[in-house]
Amino acid sequence: MIELKLLSKDNIAPFFIWLRDDEVIKYSLTIFQKLSSEDEIKSWFSNLLSNTKDYTLGIYLTSSGSLIGYAGICNISTINKNGEYFIFIGDKTQWGNGIGTITTQKVVKYGFEKLNLNRIMLTVSEPNVGGIRAYEKAGFKFEGRLRQSCFRDGDYHDKLIMAILKEEYDENTANTK
Repeated sequence: MIELKLLSKDNIAPFFIWLRDDEVIKYSLTIFQKLSSEDEIKSWFSNLLSNTKDYTLGIYLTSSGSLIGYAGICNISTINKNGEYFIFIGDKTQWGNGIGTITTQKVVKYGFEKLNLNRIMLTVSEPNVGGIRAYEKAGFKFEGRLRQSCFRDGDYHDKLIMAILKEEYDENTANTK
């Protein structure tokens, strides 16, 4: 269904479309709310590609090789052995197909098995029920609430903190317990 592999400078074109679509960026990074010109998007994408501290991969459809988004782990602490998961599926035609869950499982597997992390956390906007469902299916558990921490569509909403621990992850089946 999907393949995760490195992004390249040639992958920027879809981001010009995705980052200008209010529905696509609604619950994503706050910086996406500000990026409007091609130069701003190029600068953001260039920084994404040059960042060697984070684990970032493109999400590609196996059938066509088309880029549909990106995901990874940022804010990695090798001392505390933790990081923050992120995912962005820009191609709306792929929403609701289970790609978020599959991508999350693959990135979590890499985080525990290759990066030797003990804890992977994330924040998710409470109205993003599809995202929350995908994270729960991948084994993330609710840990807390950041009250009214996000402002979208003229209103505040909460962000939820979720995490998965290595001890909750089954290395043999690449699933969670």
